[in-house]
Order: sequence, then C-alpha cells, then structure tokens
Amino acid sequence: MAAICRASSIVTTGLIAVARLPRAVIIVVVARSTSITTQQESSIVLMAGIKSGNKNVMVTDRGSMFGYQDMIVDFRGIPTMKEFATTVLDVTHSLQQPNQLSGVTGGLPKMIETIARAGVVNNVDGLFIETHFEPENAKSDGANMLNLSNLEKLLTNLLEIRKTINKID
Repeated sequence: MAAICRASSIVTTGLIAVARLPRAVIIVVVARSTSITTQQESSIVLMAGIKSGNKNVMVTDRGSMFGYQDMIVDFRGIPTMKEFATTVLDVTHSLQQPNQLSGVTGGLPKMIETIARAGVVNNVDGLFIETHFEPENAKSDGANMLNLSNLEKLLTNLLEIRKTINKID
C-alpha cells in the first residue's frame, strides 16, 4: 500500500496514521512553492517515519512552481532529501506546464531524457516516468508522458550513465 500526498495537502496526523498501516510505504510528493524549503519538507518525511515507526518512507521531487507556467527541478535539494529518505525524481510530472491559456496542462516530453539524466548524475535513488502506448490519447498527463516505445532505449542510456558515475564515486 502506498499513500501519495502532495506537500500542500499533508495533514501530519493523517500521514502518521497511514504510515502505521501494515506494509505502508509513505511517498511524500514534493511539489513545493517558493516559500517552502527542501529542509522543511524533508522534516515532514522524517517526522512521519519517526512517529509511525515506519522506515518505508520515500520522498519524490516533482519540481517547484516559480510562476513561469513550468515546474522547475532544483537539483540542489536532492542531497538534502537523500539525508532523510529514499529519493525519487518524478521526471514526467516535473515537466508539466500547468495553467496554460488553453486550460489544459501542457508538458515537455522532449525533455524527459535530459531531466532523467540529471537525476541519475545527481544520485537520485529512483526515477518515476509515466509512459503510454499513445500519450496523446492518455486519460491524464499525456502531454508530459514518454511513449512506451522509447522506454527501453532511455533506460539503457540511463544505466550506462549510472555505471559511469559509479566508477567516479
């Protein structure tokens, strides 16, 4: 069981209650405004894990909204989040373009490999990438999805980068 909470909607007691459930994995989705720091959000993760006794806690960064109608990933926060929990980069959601004039959330799927590579180079523990056979026909988030036919090549490239980084580390 996984509980996914946007940082803006986290109610500490509710998060702790969910964390106490058998086999619960807490996933704190970081979609922060410019007024909340990585350290503040990471402390929510730490508190939920400590108070619940659950060590199955992950934090996911999906970018910050800076008023450019784009989510922007600040990779400076990755090392801080890793101090508190397993850290996953939500590649495809971090490429969303909310609040478009059309009224539909847009996306930048051509940047998926760029953001994923940056995550691997910055030692994230995992990547979240939404895929679909036909992203343009997806019920949700199609504008920022990776076509499933491109996934194998992407993962192969990312594994090669990871191997190279491991030689350096």
